[in-house]
Amino acid sequence: MLRELAASYANFEEPARSCLLALRWIILDQDPLVNQTVKYGMPCFCYGKTAFCYLWTDKQTKDPYILFVEGRHLEHPELETGDRARMKILRVDPTKDIPVDRIRVILDAALDLYRTGVVKSRR
Repeated sequence: MLRELAASYANFEEPARSCLLALRWIILDQDPLVNQTVKYGMPCFCYGKTAFCYLWTDKQTKDPYILFVEGRHLEHPELETGDRARMKILRVDPTKDIPVDRIRVILDAALDLYRTGVVKSRR
C-alpha cells in the first residue's frame, strides 16, 4: 500500500506534486480518524472506513483540487459543483500560498457530516 501511495503522488508534475503533498498533510492532520489510501488511482482520504475526499488535478490546467464526496451537503463560495450531483471540488492554485485556514474550515465541515451522522460512516 505504501508503494501505491507513493506512486499516486509521483505521477504528478511540479508544482502540483508539492501542493498535493502539502494538502495531504493538512487533511491527515484534521482528525485522528482520517486515514489515507488509493482508490481509482487517486489519493483518497477516509473517515474511518468511509471515503470523504480525494486529491486530483484538473485535466486541462493540471491544477490540484480536493474533491469532497458528499459536497452536496457543503456550502462554501469556493466549492464548485460543475456537472456533479453529489460531489464538489475546491481548486488550489499550486503557484500561490495554500489557503490553509480556509481549507481547514471546509474539511471540518465535511468531517462534521460524518461525525454527526448526516452521512453514515463505517468505523
